[in-house]
Amino acid sequence: MRRQSGERGLREKSAAELWPPLARFVEEEARLGRWASQKPARRFVYEFVRFGIKQAWACLFGGLMVALVLATRFFYPAHAALARYDFLFLAALGVQAALILLRFESLEEAGVIFLFHIVGTAMEIFKTAHGSWVYPEPAFFRIGGVPLFTGFMYACVGSYMMRAWALFDFRFHKHPPLWQVSALALAIYVNFFAHHYVADMRLVLFAASAAIFWRTTIYYRIHHGWRTMPLLLAAFLAACFIWLAENIATYSHVWLYPDQLAIWKPVGVGKLGSWFLLQIVSYALVAIACRPREPDDAPIAESQARHADRLTFRSRASG
Repeated sequence: MRRQSGERGLREKSAAELWPPLARFVEEEARLGRWASQKPARRFVYEFVRFGIKQAWACLFGGLMVALVLATRFFYPAHAALARYDFLFLAALGVQAALILLRFESLEEAGVIFLFHIVGTAMEIFKTAHGSWVYPEPAFFRIGGVPLFTGFMYACVGSYMMRAWALFDFRFHKHPPLWQVSALALAIYVNFFAHHYVADMRLVLFAASAAIFWRTTIYYRIHHGWRTMPLLLAAFLAACFIWLAENIATYSHVWLYPDQLAIWKPVGVGKLGSWFLLQIVSYALVAIACRPREPDDAPIAESQARHADRLTFRSRASG
C-alpha cells in the first residue's frame, strides 16, 4: 500500500505509520535511531529495545487476553450474575471491536483471526467431548462443553502472527511451496482428531515438518538491516511462549487437564510438541493470507528513505 504524504513524497508507509496511535511518534523515533546508529553499543541497545517493543506490540491482543484471565482469577466475584467465562467472552468481543475501531487491527487481520476461531473452536468441541481437558466453570455462551471465549485464545496466536509479519517485514529464504505447507498443516490438524481412533502420527509429522522447513530461514527487519532465524527455531520458541501462557491459563482455572483437577500442577513439557505442531497449522493459515516472499533490498532502502524523510521534515518544521 502506497500513500502520497505531502512534502515527504511517495513512500510506502511503515507499520507504525499505519496505526494512528503510533504515527505521532515516528519523527522522534527517527531522531533517536540516528543518534543510536553513531556507536555500536548504542545501536545494539537501540535494536534490542526496538525488538522488544515490536514483539510487545505484536502480542497486544494476546497480552490483553492473558491479563483478563489473570485478573478474573483473582478479582472476579465468585457468585456474580454473569459467569466468569461469559464475562471473558464479552470482554474479548469488546477488545476485538476496540482494536478494529481504533485501527490497531485491520479488517484483513480480523478475517484471518476469525478463521482461527473456527479452527480452534472445532477442535475444542471434539477434544472436550473426549475428555482431553475440561472447562470447570459454568457458561451461558458455549457450544457443548466449550465456552465461546476459547476461540479468542486461538485468535491470539493468529493476531500475533499477522501483526509480527507486518511489524518485522517478514521475508523467507528457501520457503517450501504453499501446497506443501497446506498439506502438512491439514495432516497435523486431522491427526489432532484421528489419534483418538488410530495410531498417533505426530512423530511422522515432526519428521515431515523438519523435512519441509529445515532449509527455510526467516528474514526480519528490526531497523535498517535484516536479521535471520531458522523458521523451525522460531516455531519452537513461539511454542515455548504458548506453553508458558497455557500454564498461566490452567493456574487461573480457565481450563484444566485431567491430572490437574484434584490439585494444580504445571503442564508437562510434553505439551510443547503439540503446541509446535499447532504453530505449523497457524503459520499455514497466515502464510496463505500473507504470501511469503524472498528477501530483497527494497524494504531496507524504503526504511532508510522513510527515516531520512522524517528527519528532513522535522528540520524544516523546526526551521
